[in-house]
Amino acid sequence: MMKRVFAANWKMNHGPAEAAEFVRHFVAGFAPASDRTVILFPSALALAVAREGLRARPEIKVGVQNIHWEDRGAFTGETSAPIARAAGADYVLVGHSERRHVFGETDEEAGKKVAAGIRAGLTPVLCVGETAGERERGETAAVVLRQLRSGLAQSGRTGVAACLVAYEPVWAIGTGKTATPRDAAEVHVAIRAELRALGGDGAVNVPILYGGSVNQENAATLLAADEVGGLLVGGASLDAGRWCAIART
Repeated sequence: MMKRVFAANWKMNHGPAEAAEFVRHFVAGFAPASDRTVILFPSALALAVAREGLRARPEIKVGVQNIHWEDRGAFTGETSAPIARAAGADYVLVGHSERRHVFGETDEEAGKKVAAGIRAGLTPVLCVGETAGERERGETAAVVLRQLRSGLAQSGRTGVAACLVAYEPVWAIGTGKTATPRDAAEVHVAIRAELRALGGDGAVNVPILYGGSVNQENAATLLAADEVGGLLVGGASLDAGRWCAIART
């Protein structure tokens, strides 16, 4: 049975001191569980502190929220995949809606970042999702599958199995609105079918996470939907107690 994945995206929150305190409370309240994978995505400057706080809990993974697609060079302010890996990251978020819609990241750039992450030994979590307008126009499947294909285009069939996918409808992120389990299942089933077409048998065990205003109250219901293999959580992951409850779901 595929392990459930619980990923906490702190976005631009929790500096080093706050991250250390969060990790201390989280490891005290969350017992090791072999049936799930837990990932923390702290801010880049808190990564080392989070990693150090988890030294005795290597089953809890950490990741970075973004990378550049080049391994090195004159890219002020950017972090490469090899540097992230050397700093202790296991995973990398790619194509989060805020990267796409706030910073203008393109589908092609997301594909370059997925490939760069795989080359460096990171596991990319490729985020896909439609805006409210696209959903209203009936374009959800077309948008999501276009982003998925572009994100995996430069990694080949074997690269598909080296990734996770997160469906995060843009209209549900930070708004309090959440896709119904039926809505989530419909998109997740379409993503699974496309993953199989792109990666063959290697795509069978690729976890597909749901993200978008996930909290303690709706986590179990969302996880019960078809092909929802985990959760990508934003605001509700900033409190160690609330995150413990979600990660135990």
